[in-house]
Amino acid sequence: MDRFKEMATLVAVVDAGSFVQAAERLRSSKAAVSRIVADLEGRLGARLLNRTTRRLSLTEAGQAYVERCRQILDEADEADGLAGMSTSRAVGLLRVNAPYTFGVVHLAPLWGPFMQMHPDVTLDISLSDRVVDLVEEGFDLAVRISDMPDSSLVTRRLAGSAVVMCAAPDYLHEHGHPRTLEDLAHHHIIAYSYWRQGDTWSFDSPQGRQAVLTRPRLRANNGDICRAAALAGQGIVLQPTFLVGEDIQQGRLVRVLPELVAPELGVYAVYPSRKHLSAKVRALVDFLSDAFRDCAGWQI
Repeated sequence: MDRFKEMATLVAVVDAGSFVQAAERLRSSKAAVSRIVADLEGRLGARLLNRTTRRLSLTEAGQAYVERCRQILDEADEADGLAGMSTSRAVGLLRVNAPYTFGVVHLAPLWGPFMQMHPDVTLDISLSDRVVDLVEEGFDLAVRISDMPDSSLVTRRLAGSAVVMCAAPDYLHEHGHPRTLEDLAHHHIIAYSYWRQGDTWSFDSPQGRQAVLTRPRLRANNGDICRAAALAGQGIVLQPTFLVGEDIQQGRLVRVLPELVAPELGVYAVYPSRKHLSAKVRALVDFLSDAFRDCAGWQI
């Protein structure tokens, strides 16, 4: 049995959630799909799927195996795409999604040079801080900022950014500087709604990992609002340095508890893993990688 066919069949079953739907997607029969998965489990000597009358679920071994299968299949698709690109050129509509603030400040100046380099590409840029479904919403590529890349998508790291606590000098003059992480309970907190850990702020310190549950006075789903509130002296904010780094350098904001280090955020170009990589997507990924090469880490 072709190992790639085995892997692709298993991934299709997991994605579809049933053998029947997977068979429809693969244009095969349920019996054939079930046989391929059973033969795969027999060859590996391990159960990959838990089967009940209502649902399928991955075993622990199956979870690890499927994750690796996705990587192998994605790499094979990318290799095929690279081979076919030798005679192709970037052309057509390219739909891109990016976070609002990062899109305005750091991506907007790049679209002109990119279009000059690729005059046959038409760009459709959508800015939103929520995580969009690339496949369902028809995006070719997204720029995402996270401390953990999405394992279901093909990702390419473009840069990294430190994340720091800071506040306006006027606020700290009035309310005092926090001396410990626990002191944040007595301060006004400005929170970003899409922070992956919610209201819990975690840091590495000389004493190990520390965390505090904050009680925000202001919450916003946009980093610009959080920054503006901090600049207006409304409280302490936790934001990436690509947004507040210049404010700190110019003294408009002051770092709070600088000995605590928040997890770094990565800036990633992501695109759907089940699609062949087109010339226009490859062109944009390479362009963004070059554009952010000197911004490997927005640090203070």
